[in-house]
Amino acid sequence: MLSGFRREQFLRMDDNVVVHDLRKGIPAADRSVDAVYHSHVLEHIDRDAVPAFFAEVRRVLRSGGIHRIVVPDLERYARGYLASLESALSEPPARLHHDSTVEAMILQMVRREAFGTSQQQPLRRRLENRILGDARKRGESHLWMWDRINLGVALEKAGFRDILVVDHRTSGIPDWHEIGLDLSEDRRYEYKPESLYVEARR
Repeated sequence: MLSGFRREQFLRMDDNVVVHDLRKGIPAADRSVDAVYHSHVLEHIDRDAVPAFFAEVRRVLRSGGIHRIVVPDLERYARGYLASLESALSEPPARLHHDSTVEAMILQMVRREAFGTSQQQPLRRRLENRILGDARKRGESHLWMWDRINLGVALEKAGFRDILVVDHRTSGIPDWHEIGLDLSEDRRYEYKPESLYVEARR
């Protein structure tokens, strides 16, 4: 089913990548890992399933281990929306661009077709939609949005401590600057600049 850029990306994956369904838990022993990192994953997990997911993260972390979470930042989107709204109300030409701030906040919650499929030629597009299903069926839809408050509360309830909002360059994970997971491929820029970065310890 893969072609072009998507096939190239798939073939470039490291041999140590494990494909696993997180609904079946994390494939690691109790208290066996130093850090769990996930980026732009949590918003694709149903909110009711998050406590069980966090419990599983806590299970595999060693005492003092770090749980690093990167999600789209609802607060940033909301502030952008309100600024756009004020601008559109006071400067009528700004109304033409206002819808883009709404789109930034909710498009992935309401989009029916998976983004990758929407970029394909008509025949492939029809086939992918028929075989693979819509964006929600493929797990592409955002099922909840997080900010520093509700994410912090969810971590506290799961038993995590030392909850901190950090940035893409800062982490309690040793040698984070060398790992570069939140950097662009050339390691010069923030990979997902609309993100909220939160760390907590077991």
